[in-house]
Amino acid sequence: MIASLKSWFISQPNKDHLADYAKSGDNRHLTKLVALFGNDLYHYLVTQSNEQLAFDISQQTWLKVMEKRKYYQPQDNPKAWLFRLARNALIDEFRKQQRFVELEDNTVIVAPNSEQTFDYAAFNSALIQLSFVQREALSLQQEGFSLEDIQQITQSNHETVKTRLRYAKQHLKTILGAYNEQA
Repeated sequence: MIASLKSWFISQPNKDHLADYAKSGDNRHLTKLVALFGNDLYHYLVTQSNEQLAFDISQQTWLKVMEKRKYYQPQDNPKAWLFRLARNALIDEFRKQQRFVELEDNTVIVAPNSEQTFDYAAFNSALIQLSFVQREALSLQQEGFSLEDIQQITQSNHETVKTRLRYAKQHLKTILGAYNEQA
């Protein structure tokens, strides 16, 4: 009896602030969400686009969270739901600008002729050369998402995600190897 009273007075912390926001609409939960995931979301979007577009899509994503909060179903990883909203908004924007071209996973990418030595700028340049789906899978993995989370965000099957990651890493090695040979 004391245990049940204790749990009644002391609420256990709920880590799914998105579910709390979806239920209540309380902006305190939205503020916590932005604090928890805002930087990660922006970083993901910057790796897929540019700074200005990433900022715009990030803002659109938070507006969509407010607009679609009633459709959220509590799940293991609310961050994955948030990133899926952002991904869909980014693809929609690319389609509006007629910039979205989804290359096949086995597309060969030729390294540019450049005098750069291997550094952060070279890595960014190599990353930009990857197809959208490869760069996206690699960026999501670097954000700490599991294969299952990436599968959920991109709405792809498990083997497709693994293949995209493998090709992305192979292409980066090829491109960055070319930079290192020139140095």
